Amino acid sequence: MDHKQQQDTAHKPAKRKEMTRRQFLSYTLGGAGAFMAGGAILPMIRFAVDPILQKKEQGAFVKVIEESKVTNEPTEVKFKIHQVDGWYESDPQLAAWISKGDDGKIFALSPVCKHLGCTVHWGGEDPNKYNCPCHGAQYTKDGKNLKVAPKPLDEFEVKTDNGWVYLGPLEPNSRVK
Repeated sequence: MDHKQQQDTAHKPAKRKEMTRRQFLSYTLGGAGAFMAGGAILPMIRFAVDPILQKKEQGAFVKVIEESKVTNEPTEVKFKIHQVDGWYESDPQLAAWISKGDDGKIFALSPVCKHLGCTVHWGGEDPNKYNCPCHGAQYTKDGKNLKVAPKPLDEFEVKTDNGWVYLGPLEPNSRVK
């Protein structure tokens, strides 16, 4: 290569690769489509995830019965709670069996059988036990499972104030071992 050819190749401008119209349209439409899809999908994701991000409230206590009306014999009481499930708010009616234990303390048991979720009743076939009409499960006054059911009845958190009994959230039965 002579000197002139070397100089010509050294001083030539770099050849740029130009974008075709087809590439330009593909990139533009692809970017616009991705932007629009993101604009439609992100609010849906936020809508689905928002209940998970909300701070959970501590279970509130509900006034259910006068303390003087609670005896050693279990009494069924019905009460309503306010619950928020995502965006759905409702006031379902719940029930509890309230009585005094041998130690004189008030306790409340859930009426939901731990076998298949039927509602248990005090008395019936056996007058001193909770009986489940669905499959014959039985529980003691303290909620201990005797037959069929795998676990004892759940217990409501209980507090008393100014002569009234208040029920809180359900928890595993602490009265039986």
